[in-house]
This record gives sequence, structure tokens and C-alpha cells, in this order.
Amino acid sequence: MKRVRSRFRADLTKIRETVVDVPHKNFMMCLNESTLNPFEILSKEIIQKLRNVPFNRYFNSITQELLNLLSHYVGLDKEYIMMGNGADEMLYYTFVSVRENKKDFALSLSPSYFDYKSYSGAVGLKIQYIDLNQDFDFSTHKYLEKSKDPDCKLAIICNPNNPTGNLFPKTKIIEIIENCQQLVLVDETYFEFSGETLLNEIDNYRNLIVVRSFSKAFSAAGLRFGYLLSHPDNIKELKKVKTVFNLNLITQAIGTVILENQGLFQNYILKVIKQREKLFSSLSNMPGLTPFNTKTNFLIFKSRFSKQLYTHLQNCEIAIRAIWTHPVLRDFLRVTVSKPSENKFFYEKTRDFMLQKV
Repeated sequence: MKRVRSRFRADLTKIRETVVDVPHKNFMMCLNESTLNPFEILSKEIIQKLRNVPFNRYFNSITQELLNLLSHYVGLDKEYIMMGNGADEMLYYTFVSVRENKKDFALSLSPSYFDYKSYSGAVGLKIQYIDLNQDFDFSTHKYLEKSKDPDCKLAIICNPNNPTGNLFPKTKIIEIIENCQQLVLVDETYFEFSGETLLNEIDNYRNLIVVRSFSKAFSAAGLRFGYLLSHPDNIKELKKVKTVFNLNLITQAIGTVILENQGLFQNYILKVIKQREKLFSSLSNMPGLTPFNTKTNFLIFKSRFSKQLYTHLQNCEIAIRAIWTHPVLRDFLRVTVSKPSENKFFYEKTRDFMLQKV
């Protein structure tokens, strides 16, 4: 029998399809989503905005309107901004832009956002890691030594880090940016919950890229809107790998409404932070369980009964995230900070289980 030659890139056979494998329960506290639905509070404004957008056309003034609002929000000129379908697409385009051959790799911390591996692999870019310490920090020396490899094409730092939720010292990140020859991508998806940013360093460091999203703080995970910020010279190069009209007009229209009403979301962020601190305090007093404070919209905690607790919560229709695959996070779970009633329900079901075990 004649052997059929593969019609796809050879290394794709070794790559798994990207699947978000989480339980689907009545209380979805596993994906760090918001409990605030923008359409419920801004339906009139959104509908009115959509009426003025002709979807039979490619071009519309809504694009410049969104860019202007986003420029004002981040405090940078429009030339520093590239927009797309979530932070994930911004990562994907960055990986495409730096990959030259099959030896090339991106450098990341571990554990960190799992889709760095998914999207880099999708474009044929390998990925290597520097493991976090037990205190969720890392060695700058080890990171920089690895970055000196001529095949290292991109350095990535998620800050605050997902899934550990902690912030890395700004001085440490700056040290890496200053000593890396390649681009350094700082993922600030959870920026609004931490208030810490590297944006004011973009003009100082031409190799700095910042990626952000509307999925978390702006309660728009399903909208798929994210953006990338960097020096205009970098934006010019990155746009060469971006598809034309990559961001649909519906997303752009709703994005403008969100930014026009950003005060509503800023109030929501403050409520989430308050709920996060309250939930952390409650879990801290629970025997057999150790929570860790974060600068995000989620908390992580560990227990020697974590696998049983995970199953118990599923049986209670509560979905949280198991993050125990990395040795640093052995026995760890992650829960999204949600509305007060859901946080209370999660706490009560966790407490009931732990009281039986301890």
C-alpha cells in the first residue's frame, strides 16, 4: 500500500488539541470569570451603539472610537496599541512574529499560564521554563542565563502570575528587561486587580511588550477582546503577521460602551477585591486548609485532602480548578472570587467537608 504523505506540519502530530477541560456546574468558580454581565447593566447603551454599526461593511468609525477610548484609558498614544480577539490572540501573533526555525523557543516561568505552551506550539515555537520557588518567586540569575541561549526568541512573565496569583517585584522584571536582548512580554491580564503595571516603562525599553484583556476586570470573557501595548516600532512589525479585520465590529462596538462606562467596572473591581480579602480571611481560619492571598480575582489554597475536596465540591455543583500538576503546587486548588452568595456557598460546603476530615 502506498504511504500517504502527511498534509500537515510534521510536529503537529505531537501537539494536543487545546481543550479547556473543566467541570460544568451550577456554580462556575473555575475560570476566573466575572459574575457581572455587561449586557444586563448596559443593554440600552449597547443596542444603541450597535444600531449605528453597519455589519455589511468592513470599515467603520467605531474602530477609531475604540482606539481613542483605549488610548485614553491606558495613557498611551494609539500608535502604541494593537487590538485583537482576547489576550490569547495577542500572544499568538507575538509567537508568530518571533519564530524563525524549529530550534527557536520562548522562555517562561512555571507554573504559569498554561496556554503559553499551547499557542507557542501551534506556531512551531518551543517553550522552556524556569521553575518558581516554593514561595512562588524565581531566580533572576537562572532566568537571564537561560535567556542568553541564541535560540531563545522571547521572554515571558505573567504579572500577577496565573495560577499562583502573586506579583513579582517590579525591580526584578526591569532587571530582566534591561538584560534581555530579545522581546520581553509581560502578561498583565489581571492588572486591574493589582494596580501594578510596566506601561510607564515602554518608552524606556524598546523590547517591552505588555498584553492585557477585557475578560476579567471588564467582565467580558465571552466578548473576546484583548490588546497589546508596545513601542510603535514593535507594533508596526507585529501588525505584519496580524490578519486583516481580525476584530469584528460587534466586539468593537461593545468595547466602546464598556470604556464609556468604565466607572461601573471599576466599582465592581473594588467589590471583588473586598470579597477576595473576606474569603481569604474566612479560609485562613479553617483547620486543615491553607489559603494564599493574591493580587487577582481568584484565591489559591492547599490541603492534604484537596483531591477529595475537589470531588466533594463538584457533587455540590461547585466547579473550581485543580492546579496540582506542578510540584510547587502539589495539593493546590484555585477558586474564582465570585458574588457574595456564591462565595458564602463555596465556603460553607468547604467548611462542612473539612470539619469531617480534621
